[in-house]
Amino acid sequence: MSAVAPEFSRLIPLSRVEPRPLRREIAATESERAALARRFDLVALDRLEAAVELVRRADEEIVLHAAFAADFVQSCIVTLDPVGGTLSASFVLRYGAPEAEAAETDPQEDWVYEPLVGEAIDIGEAVAQEFSLALPPFPRGPEAGLDAASEPPGDGGPFAVLSSPGEPEQR
Repeated sequence: MSAVAPEFSRLIPLSRVEPRPLRREIAATESERAALARRFDLVALDRLEAAVELVRRADEEIVLHAAFAADFVQSCIVTLDPVGGTLSASFVLRYGAPEAEAAETDPQEDWVYEPLVGEAIDIGEAVAQEFSLALPPFPRGPEAGLDAASEPPGDGGPFAVLSSPGEPEQR
């Protein structure tokens, strides 16, 4: 069984990563954006670009710093109308030998650990994954109001209706 290649793949050979930062500017092509839109259930992905820096900190550890920006369109969870969005974010990943994940790390560092497998790091796939995590999980258009059933009840909390006097419900 063969593995499916990522839609936005930008491989950097480990042999090219040194203590001196290796910087790359990457941008998804039109066909890559269309494939990513399908993967992340977007109406459209109009832009995905990133500035990435890789630094070798030790023989078995590489740190990836990245900042990305994207323009996209999602479907409103209420009306299904298109909802445009723009986001920018940055992240840090620490790559190391699989057994290094269990080693103690500095609690001040808010890094995500990734096992270092193979002879390259796919910076495009790292950006795509972080982009997917940053997407709004429940996009709502401005016209998508809350209906009465989803509004919290007034005084008394969610069980107030149970304690109110009135006729019992007939079954």
